[in-house]
Amino acid sequence: MNEEHLRRAIALAAEAIAGGNPPFGSLLVGPDGTVLVEERNTTSTDNDITAHPELKLARWAARNLDKATAAGTTMYTSCEPCGMCAGALARSGIGNVVFALSGKQLNELRGFPGFPGVPTDGPHLYEEAIRPIDGY
Repeated sequence: MNEEHLRRAIALAAEAIAGGNPPFGSLLVGPDGTVLVEERNTTSTDNDITAHPELKLARWAARNLDKATAAGTTMYTSCEPCGMCAGALARSGIGNVVFALSGKQLNELRGFPGFPGVPTDGPHLYEEAIRPIDGY
């Protein structure tokens, strides 16, 4: 864990809120310790619920890094990635995530229990659903 990188993520969160967005920031550090890219939350100014910095960095890594390089990276982020971002990070190949606040700590500070789950209903139509998957 590199405190300088984690402090930079916290500074990016402060920049995000100063710009009218929720206070979240992240940076991706390469295997050699070089900062590759930084992002801030822009969900408000972009009017995009997916504009989380962790998701932006996951997309960047998937587009710009080969698998071996991505596996050697570390993301430093001001808060534990949400479920949406965690899924993208798992698929991006990023090697490690270091965060300052946990999601539980964030929700306690905000007096917010978290987002409710979305009701789901399934699985259904298995035989039909597997046809396009066959050979995938």
